[in-house]
Amino acid sequence: MRCCVASEEKTGSLSEIEAPLADRRTCLGILAGLALASSIARPAHAAIVDEDVASRVFDLASFSVVSISDFQVKDGVEVEEGTGSGIVWDRVGPHIVTNYHCIAKLAKDTTNTQRTVVGVEGPDGKLSQWPARIVATDASHDLAVLQIDAPPDTLQPIKLGSSKGLKVGQSVFAIGNPRGLSRTMTAGVVSGLNRAIPSPVNTLTYGAIQTDAPINGGSSGGALLDSGGRLVGISTATFSRKGTGRGSGVNFALPSDLVLDIVPKLIVYGNPTGRGLG
Repeated sequence: MRCCVASEEKTGSLSEIEAPLADRRTCLGILAGLALASSIARPAHAAIVDEDVASRVFDLASFSVVSISDFQVKDGVEVEEGTGSGIVWDRVGPHIVTNYHCIAKLAKDTTNTQRTVVGVEGPDGKLSQWPARIVATDASHDLAVLQIDAPPDTLQPIKLGSSKGLKVGQSVFAIGNPRGLSRTMTAGVVSGLNRAIPSPVNTLTYGAIQTDAPINGGSSGGALLDSGGRLVGISTATFSRKGTGRGSGVNFALPSDLVLDIVPKLIVYGNPTGRGLG
C-alpha cells in the first residue's frame, strides 16, 4: 500500500497491501469499500485536464519535489534499497519533508549502515545529490523531516496551500518520482475527503485526501497540488490488490493542514506535540 519503491519490488511496492496494522481487517474493509466505490466508470483524464493549467502547475512546483534514495552499506559497497519522493520545505535548514515510511530504515538504523540521499534537480537540469540527516519523525502520521547541506539558492521551497477548502471533484495534480523517474506529474480529482489510512505504527491516520490522480511506487512523499500549484497534500499511499501490480484509482495523501501543523513542531521541538522535553 505504501508507495515508496523497494528494490526487487519487495516491501513498499505498489502491489503490497500488507500494512503492519493490529486492526488490519478494519482498515482493509474501509479500503475495499473505497475501491468498490471507485469502480464506477469515469472519463479519461485526458478529457478533463486543462493542459494550460497542468503545464503551469508543473512549471510552478516541479523543482520543489526531490528524490529520496535509501542505501545500505554492505562490505563497503552502497546498495540501493528503495526510492521515494520529498518536498523542499524551506531554505533555512534546508529542510526536506517526506513520508516516514520512505526513511524508516534510516530512522531505525543502529549499525550505522543505512544512508539516505536527497536528489535535487535545478532549473538548469543538473542533478545534485546530498546525504540527508533526520531532524525528527512522526511515524503515527507518516511524516519525517530531513536536513541537507545544499546551497539555499539552488532550492525552490514548495508553495504552501490549505486543504481545508478542498471539495470533491476539484482538480489536483501529483508530482513525484515514480519508479525513479524524476519530476513526473499525474492529474485527477479529489475523490473523497476525511479518509482513514494505516500508519506505519499500527494506528490509523485520519483526514486523508482520496484522489484518482495516480500515485505510483516511488511517489510517496511527493506533492499533491491544487490548480494554483499550491501544496494541498503529501502523496502517501495507494490501494491495489496484492500480486496484480495494478492500481485501483484509490490513492491517498496527507492533508496539507495536518502537515503544516506538525512539520514546524518537528523542526523546532523535535516532536509533533510542540512541547519541549524539559
